[in-house]
Amino acid sequence: MTTTTRFTAWRLAALTLASAFVLGGCASTTPQAQLAAQAPELSTFQALVRQAGLDAALADQEVTIFAPTDDAFKDVPAATLDKLAKDPEQLRQVLNFHMVNGKVLAANVTSNTALDTLQGAKLNVSKAGDYLVVEEAMATRTDLSSGKATIHVVDRVLMPPKKK
Repeated sequence: MTTTTRFTAWRLAALTLASAFVLGGCASTTPQAQLAAQAPELSTFQALVRQAGLDAALADQEVTIFAPTDDAFKDVPAATLDKLAKDPEQLRQVLNFHMVNGKVLAANVTSNTALDTLQGAKLNVSKAGDYLVVEEAMATRTDLSSGKATIHVVDRVLMPPKKK
């Protein structure tokens, strides 16, 4: 199986999960349905959150999420995606590196702000003019609201630092 074929198969599985997730919530105004309507480019991220079992926990707490777009996941090597698909704990670690407790609005970010992620590592957030920069990713949309979550859409998947 080629790298492209593996990624396509993995992405199809993620999108299938996302479709079930979104369609299951359409009858109500769940945070997931709200987010799906506001940011359809986050379907892969939403599917992975559900696959990792983080959706229920996130519904009950105020968090800020730096959510990668579907296109950002295309830039992740297929071997890395395969590894994450097979290791739920590692998947949770990667997803939790995209999340911090509390509400962080783009306007409140100052230069070189270090935030504690739910994964445990620091996440560097700063401003470049009017743009929000998260590690090496740029926020393409900021301050979306979904339930108790504040979401900033980013153009890269962030990987937590390797544990020593």
